[in-house]
Amino acid sequence: MLVFIQVLYPLRRRLGAFPFGTIQRWLQFHIYGGLLACWFVLIHAGFRVPSGFVGWTLVGLAAWGAATGLIGVWLQKWIPAMMSSGLSVVAVFDRIPGLVDGLRKESAALAAGSSEIFERFYADEVRPALTAVTTSWDYLLDVQGGRDRRLAPFGRMLPYLAETERERLADLKAIFAEKLELDAQYSLLRILRVWTVFHVPPTVLLVGLIFFHIAVNVHYWWRP
Repeated sequence: MLVFIQVLYPLRRRLGAFPFGTIQRWLQFHIYGGLLACWFVLIHAGFRVPSGFVGWTLVGLAAWGAATGLIGVWLQKWIPAMMSSGLSVVAVFDRIPGLVDGLRKESAALAAGSSEIFERFYADEVRPALTAVTTSWDYLLDVQGGRDRRLAPFGRMLPYLAETERERLADLKAIFAEKLELDAQYSLLRILRVWTVFHVPPTVLLVGLIFFHIAVNVHYWWRP
């Protein structure tokens, strides 16, 4: 029964949080229930070294599911905290590439008709970074991702521009800073999506193997 309820976790919203009442309680049950299920697998194995392919697979998948589940708990607490403390731009994951494309077009329009030195700065320092979303695992530890370092060329460029173009540079810098924040947000949310690939399929395989193991044993016990 514990394993069956664990399988229903992805359907918690469609079930109206039934039978736990709230999504938070569902999450807590999924975490502690998963660890308890892993413990039951070890008890079933008698805390001995597994024998045979099925035994090794059961124990291995149970340990993998528990380990990746704990990593997921940490990620789902750490990443939102990082984003709320270090980012001012909030966007839906699937919309970020389109937003970056919009920033690229906006920056190109801003650079059009500017002086030669401004256009050269745009072509060398800004346009390459605006062609697509840039992802990095570094954002997991530093959400700013060297933001000040990457914005430093704008400060160095300022003395070489006429007063009339300095406001244009400030606008371009704001666009570039927003792009950096979208990169950081996309990278962090992508990490969560990659984590599900490592956690969900092996866990589903574990559940299927448990039911198969039970069915085989029941058939063996009730065989005439």
